[in-house]
Amino acid sequence: MTATDFSTTGLEQLRQAARDQGVGERVTTVVRDVREPLPLPDASLGAVFAHMLLCMALSTHEIHAVVDEVRRVLRPGGTFVYTVRHTGDVHYGAGTAHGEDIYEHGGFAVHFFDRDLVDALAAGWTVNEVHAFEEGELPPPRLWRVTQTLPR
Repeated sequence: MTATDFSTTGLEQLRQAARDQGVGERVTTVVRDVREPLPLPDASLGAVFAHMLLCMALSTHEIHAVVDEVRRVLRPGGTFVYTVRHTGDVHYGAGTAHGEDIYEHGGFAVHFFDRDLVDALAAGWTVNEVHAFEEGELPPPRLWRVTQTLPR
């Protein structure tokens, strides 16, 4: 498994968790800015998982570009699973508005997803599931886990 993140701290936490679980040798980490192309050949991966990545302070255009890059590196039949905070979240609309459903609350900017954005990102994919769940401290962030697959 290869994990990428902009945060060296986050990657070290992942490496430590992998070591703690006895799978440290199976995890490679790379510092990357998601707005840059992945250094991978076309159709080279079977799956991509992005937890809360797309709901960072990225513009809608940048989010589409990231999903297009994921599409590029996935093989036909490959699966993309991502989680994002959605517009039903308690913090949606709170704090400083930055446009495009991006709100800064407590010094952290989040791009909240409505269903129209999820559907737009799924164009050309098969949507397997859009699952609502909560995670974290009270009030817990409300998220969607979206699972979509490239056609074969």
